[in-house]
Amino acid sequence: MLTQIINGKILTPQGWLKDGSVLISDNKILEVTNCDLAVVGATLIDAKGMYIVPGGVEIHVHGGGGRDFMEGTEDAFRAAVAAHMQHGTTSIFPTLSSSTIPMIREAAATTEKLMAEKDSPVLGLHLEGHYFNMKMAGGQLPENIKNPDPEEYIPLLEETHCIKRWDAAPELPGAMQFGKYITSKGVLASVGHTQAEYEDIQTAYEAGYTHATHFYNAMPGFHKRREYKYEGTVESIYLIDDMTVEVVADGIHVPPTILRLVYKIKGVERTCLITDALACAASDSQTAFDPRVIIEDGVCKLADRSALAGSVATMDRLIRTVVQKAEIPLEDAVRMASETPARIMGVYDRKGSLQRGKDADIQILDKDLNVRAVWAMGKLVEGTNKLF
Repeated sequence: MLTQIINGKILTPQGWLKDGSVLISDNKILEVTNCDLAVVGATLIDAKGMYIVPGGVEIHVHGGGGRDFMEGTEDAFRAAVAAHMQHGTTSIFPTLSSSTIPMIREAAATTEKLMAEKDSPVLGLHLEGHYFNMKMAGGQLPENIKNPDPEEYIPLLEETHCIKRWDAAPELPGAMQFGKYITSKGVLASVGHTQAEYEDIQTAYEAGYTHATHFYNAMPGFHKRREYKYEGTVESIYLIDDMTVEVVADGIHVPPTILRLVYKIKGVERTCLITDALACAASDSQTAFDPRVIIEDGVCKLADRSALAGSVATMDRLIRTVVQKAEIPLEDAVRMASETPARIMGVYDRKGSLQRGKDADIQILDKDLNVRAVWAMGKLVEGTNKLF
């Protein structure tokens, strides 16, 4: 089955293409061309002058549509994934907050089942914790937090095949051994919920930690101890050029001025956008999965307001915030939501850009950057066709 999308501004790796077309054959992009002549036998989609861009690659998301991935069930996973796909996400790495080993095993079994399905948007499991600095726990469940334990993580990675990313605080005893082991298994090691300073971060980078979890959140910046000043985790990560970062670009977790600073220093190639969304995202729900969490001012917080605890954002909101509030060019905002996370997670060979032979993951955005249509693996996502 052929589908041809015409009459839009197409974002390609070489820049914007006007008056061209994207030709989809089944679940792949057959061609991106500067010719918009109708192809015989193709179903024609008129983008009406809107933006045709790659689908979003979400690498840090806890839930949506009223369901949380910590539930571990197939029903919860499908509901949360479907909710985010309505907003332009076409690839997703479901994320667990600090969990028990039985919870991780249940979620891993569900992830592996969904990954095995044809054209699945689920690409792997992301474990945010539970090897974190208790002083930086934030919205994590403190009863689950501990130091890295090889008797836990080695069997888990030996028996599962879906864990693609695992976050930890590098200053903890055993964190370097943990980083070396998981990266030897092809798992992305990320620093998060940490008080690490430069030497910790430098050592961690050498041990395989190449990414930073929700940059600026749950990590210190420049600070003083008595009369002397010290670099924080933030400055340390800036100083290591090749470390990548992710930002919760809802305009609240990180203010627009700081989003612009991250973009200016780390650049498009090393910055990706995440929602860090909780179950209440993409839903009418006003309650979070975690009873300690409230929703206020368009964000999730601990009820005592001591910390932010996740967002209610969706992929389209990230792009709008970065463009409209942080004043970053649309093409760079889209790349940080698609290309960069795809590169970070090692799936850029098939995701993250509109190129011949890649998966047909496409979204159409109007001039106000609202989602008007989404294709995931060449199939129109139910409920997203708002072109007419």
